[in-house]
Amino acid sequence: MLTEERYATILRMLEEKKAVTVLELTQALGASESTVRRDLTVLHRSGRLYKVYGGATAIDNSYTAAEDDMSTKRELFANEKTAIARAAAGLIKARDFVYIDAGSTTLRMVDFITEPAAVFVTNGISHAARLAAKGCKVFILGGELKAVTEAITGSEALANLAAYNFTKGFFGANGISTKSGYSTPDAAEGSIKGAALARCKHAYVLADHSKFDCITPISFARLSAATLITGRLLEKDRKYRDYTTIIEGE
Repeated sequence: MLTEERYATILRMLEEKKAVTVLELTQALGASESTVRRDLTVLHRSGRLYKVYGGATAIDNSYTAAEDDMSTKRELFANEKTAIARAAAGLIKARDFVYIDAGSTTLRMVDFITEPAAVFVTNGISHAARLAAKGCKVFILGGELKAVTEAITGSEALANLAAYNFTKGFFGANGISTKSGYSTPDAAEGSIKGAALARCKHAYVLADHSKFDCITPISFARLSAATLITGRLLEKDRKYRDYTTIIEGE
C-alpha cells in the first residue's frame, strides 16, 4: 500500500471510530508497527489527527487529556504559530510589566519582542533564558519544574504571583471551547495560568486552529477573560467572535 493510501485509510478509520490503536492500524494496513507510528507522527505534525499513547484520535474529537512535550509542540503548525507570535509581540509597549506563560507559541513570541523598556515575569524555563539572552529584564517564578512542558508550577509559584500586577499577560491553552472556556490538561499548570491571568490588566491567549472546539481537563478562564490571538479563522470557528475579541495573525 502506498503512503498516501495508508494516510487515507487511517483518516477514514478515525472519521468512523474517532480513536484507533496502533494494533488496529497494523492489521488494517498490513504494515509494520514502526511504519504505522511514522505515519501517525507525520499526520499529527500536519494537524490531521492527534497522536496519543498507543494510537491516535480524530482532530475533531472534542475532549483530550493528552499533551505533547515541548520538542514535539515546537514542530506543530510552525507557520501559524509564527504569525500568532509576531502579532502578540507587537502588543508589548514601553514600560509594560508583562507575564509570559510557558508554552511553545509563547516561546516563539519571545523571538519577536523588540521593546527594551518592558519588564517580564514567566514560569517558562526556556522563556526566561531566551528573554535574558535578548537583554530583557526578566523574573522567573520559583517552584516545581514540570519537565514535559518546561513550566514552573506549585504553591511557591502561586505565592510569587500574589505580589504582581501585570499590564499584559500572554498565555497558552490546549483547549478552547464555548462550553468550557480556555483549558489545559494539568491541574497544577491550570492553577498558575488562572492566577496569573487574573492579575493582568489585559490578557491574551495564543492558540493555533487545532485548539478550537477542544476541551482538556482543567478550565482556567472564561473565553471573555482574554483576547484570543490565532491564525486566520476557519469558517467553523467564527462563532468564537460572539464570545471574545479575536486578533488574527497574518
